[in-house]
Amino acid sequence: MKGQAKQTVVFAGPSIHGLDRAPFSAMTFKPPAAAGDVLAAVRSGARIIGLIDGLYGDCAAVWHKELLYALSRGIIVIGAASMGALRAVECEMFGMLGLGQVFEQYRLGTRVSDADVALSHGPAELDFCPLTVSLVDAEATIEGLRDTLDQTQCQRLIAAARSVHFSRRTWKAVVALAGYDADIASTCARNMVSVKKADALLLLQMVQDGGMPGAAPPEWTFQETVFFRNLLACQEPGDETA
Repeated sequence: MKGQAKQTVVFAGPSIHGLDRAPFSAMTFKPPAAAGDVLAAVRSGARIIGLIDGLYGDCAAVWHKELLYALSRGIIVIGAASMGALRAVECEMFGMLGLGQVFEQYRLGTRVSDADVALSHGPAELDFCPLTVSLVDAEATIEGLRDTLDQTQCQRLIAAARSVHFSRRTWKAVVALAGYDADIASTCARNMVSVKKADALLLLQMVQDGGMPGAAPPEWTFQETVFFRNLLACQEPGDETA
């Protein structure tokens, strides 16, 4: 199992905060991916790569090019929940697998903004605890409260959630902007629905159970660019595994 875990890498953080990882022994967990991290996993011998969470803003996000590089080498690459869902939609035609509600929403075009999955979170030392609420989870939570809140309340809460920047989108901020009192913020927090966590669990369970289809030989040729060669050059010598 240890050998399998070394060959299976999953990049995740806030989407699986608080999750018991013991049942998922078939994989090695890595922090949210930034540019170069997927490439490093490939060069370290990974044969299955799961992308759930990724970094952005303060650093370069994971490149499409490194995902294509992995796919060109016959590596299974799966995305879900957050950055993984976005990249899976963008790279699906090249063989990247996507799953879950968030992936389907972007795939069908019912969501188009990358910001819908964004949130602020704590550091690794705090298990990447979410500090704000993503729009996908805010909307799912409000929809789930339609038997508790009236239609006007739900509409105003959704409008408020959509208008608040992800870095400030707490239930307190959303409810205040909608013009309601703190009791509703508490109700939303208690009844939180996390589509992102549910999608992340789908990916983890699929990887743990070995339910992925085999990687088909690509019908395209990977084209290196000067930027990709520069990214390769930034990797430590000796990183690559045969």
